Amino acid sequence: MRRFTVAALTAATLGTVLSAAPAQAHQGRPALGLENCTATACHFDVAPGTYDVTVLLGGESAASTSVTGETRRSLLPETATAAGERVARGFTVNVRTPEGEPTGAEGTPGLDLVLGGSAPALADIRVTPAKHARQIFLVGDSTVCDQPGDPYSGWGQQLPQYLRKGVSVANYADSGESTVSYLASPQLWGTVQPLIRRGDLVLIQLAHNDKQTDEATYRANLETLVAGVREKGGKPVLVTPIVRRWFNADGTLNNNTALLVNGLGVDHPAVTRSVAADKGVPLIDLTAKTKALVESLGVEASKSVYLYNEKRDNTHTSVHGATVYAGLVREELIAQRLVPEGKVRVE
Repeated sequence: MRRFTVAALTAATLGTVLSAAPAQAHQGRPALGLENCTATACHFDVAPGTYDVTVLLGGESAASTSVTGETRRSLLPETATAAGERVARGFTVNVRTPEGEPTGAEGTPGLDLVLGGSAPALADIRVTPAKHARQIFLVGDSTVCDQPGDPYSGWGQQLPQYLRKGVSVANYADSGESTVSYLASPQLWGTVQPLIRRGDLVLIQLAHNDKQTDEATYRANLETLVAGVREKGGKPVLVTPIVRRWFNADGTLNNNTALLVNGLGVDHPAVTRSVAADKGVPLIDLTAKTKALVESLGVEASKSVYLYNEKRDNTHTSVHGATVYAGLVREELIAQRLVPEGKVRVE
């Protein structure tokens, strides 16, 4: 059973003590410190927006703490602290309604954080409105989205843990969406595009559900998304889709099912690469990267990346798989200098 501890620090040190339940707003303003936390979670009564969170981890005993929030987003990777050690970490989080998938349930108002890890210890926490945060918007499908329940997880749900304070992920990926449905929905593109500000990144991965989309339409839809991002001063980044775990007898994934070639013969990754080249858009070739990784793992080991063991599902990823795939995205954010230096967590 997991052991949850919270460091007992004096009021003189922190100006606050841990209460048994989240504090309410004081005089119309939310309390943004440790008084909003229990031993396992924190709730902050804040309006939708973007917030910087600084945590002080550690306790009298050795500890190991991670932080998730909102709809199962991984916000801070597990961090070990020695007995008596205190370590400060920070991240920036997007708070919105609905808090997960844009067409899903509204969720809980405010900011909710959950302490995890093998032996969590939270000594202090501060939440403040982010003044200069840069957003990374995600436009995608179920392989990217904030999945509401175990054992599912999209890679976009795991990406925030790889970013430092000053960059947040606004994940507007939604299950079941194609380029056609995403552009047509007021809850999706109709909501995302007006939110884009100059300098924001918009990562676009749509293909899995374009099963009946012809090549001309698919290409035109990607071009529309690219133009719409640029119209707002944002920076579009095209992302080829993650592969399906569908092996040939020789242990390769060189088949239409694995490589997202639809029933009309449309090679989604190839079209995405072509649009990126034609429009001068950065490309994250996640198809190539995930293909190489899955083939290197082989038939058996790759089952844990997807939900084969749990659901016989070779399309959707487990938390482990989504974390690994988010790590591949992180590598490209660094390699292509898409995120300011020092804003990507590498430890």
